[in-house]
Amino acid sequence: MSTQQTAKVAGSPSLRLFEPACWLGLAVYLTLVIGFAWNPNPLAQALAAIGILAALVHAALFYGWKDGLALFAICVVITFVMENIGATTGFPFGHYHFEVGAKLPHVGVIPVIVGPLWFGMGYFSWHVAAVLLGADGRPGRTFERLALPPVAAFVMTQWDVVMEPAESTIAKAWIWHDGGAHFGVPLSNYAGWLLTTWLFYQAFAIYLGRRAGLPVPSATWGRTLRLVAIAFYLSSGLTHLTPWLIGQSGEVVDAAGQLWRISDLRATTVVIMLFTMFFTSVLAASRLATDRTGR
Repeated sequence: MSTQQTAKVAGSPSLRLFEPACWLGLAVYLTLVIGFAWNPNPLAQALAAIGILAALVHAALFYGWKDGLALFAICVVITFVMENIGATTGFPFGHYHFEVGAKLPHVGVIPVIVGPLWFGMGYFSWHVAAVLLGADGRPGRTFERLALPPVAAFVMTQWDVVMEPAESTIAKAWIWHDGGAHFGVPLSNYAGWLLTTWLFYQAFAIYLGRRAGLPVPSATWGRTLRLVAIAFYLSSGLTHLTPWLIGQSGEVVDAAGQLWRISDLRATTVVIMLFTMFFTSVLAASRLATDRTGR
């Protein structure tokens, strides 16, 4: 195709409308997440499925399909191993079982949807952490390979600290057999999350580091993709504003028989979200705005 023909195609009305349509679709999706993902119903489940697919597409755009699927496989395999160990032995998370996806096929004792859900948020958290550290898409330096996984693990675990009490105590997507101090959640759960996420992020770093010579997105395209990752991460935190704003009330009892006020739980969740996920997202977006390296 000649240069003149290429320019003509690039300037066609359909292609000129494609990018705004993509941004509009993203805005609609993230708005739905903020408004409805907090409430466990078929819409929330559909939004979660779209989020997993979005993470896979994002990975394909940033790394290519081969490496994107490799990251997916790494995350899913490690998380299914850790979840099965956790659900059967109590290490490292604590004693629990899943109620969500109980009728779905299982990998061991874990519903098949659980592994992909880890990837959906885990992949975007990886990019948020990379922005915070100014790390390359394919960490080649020793510092990046060692520093990025633990930072990403904390970024990811912030999400669990925010959503865990509501999902396990109010929604009862999973049940903590012995309850726990954090609105029915044992503190060991968060240590388990840090360990599990560090394991698959370290595997990410090793895998991508060994393929450091392969292409990465251009500076402009790379910043755009990472901005999208930050937006996905932030929206999953902001969804907890909705039940607090509508004044959800009542009481809930955890498996250990401890009574919790839902209004207290929702308000505390918002406070934690503001000083963890929201702050992290603002910091990452600020770093991205001032980063001129395009990594």
